[in-house]
Amino acid sequence: QVHLVENGGGLVRPGGSLRLSCAASGPIFRINAMVWHRQAPGNRREEVALIGTGGTTTYDDSVKGRFTIFRDNAKNTVYLQMNDLRPDDTAVYYCNAHGLRSDGEIFECWGRGTQVTVSA
Repeated sequence: QVHLVENGGGLVRPGGSLRLSCAASGPIFRINAMVWHRQAPGNRREEVALIGTGGTTTYDDSVKGRFTIFRDNAKNTVYLQMNDLRPDDTAVYYCNAHGLRSDGEIFECWGRGTQVTVSA
């Protein structure tokens, strides 16, 4: 089984920064897209940022210019640098990845999430 583990959440003041990481482990041959999602209380889960195999990125309009997604393929790890954080960025952030296992099977998996709270 492929597993994802997120780290880096916490409490930060408005205007502050955090860096999330998500490390994939298990029988991985290739990871295609790695995606950060978030879900605030009472809201639906939404996609925040995506990075493809070649490094192509997409962002939700609400985070453009403030968040940066990048990946270290050698470590099967994706990061989310979050700057100029706002109270409405408060949510549980989830990592999602899909790709190919070493046995040739396609996989898609989710991490358990990490809480980000932006408050004065």
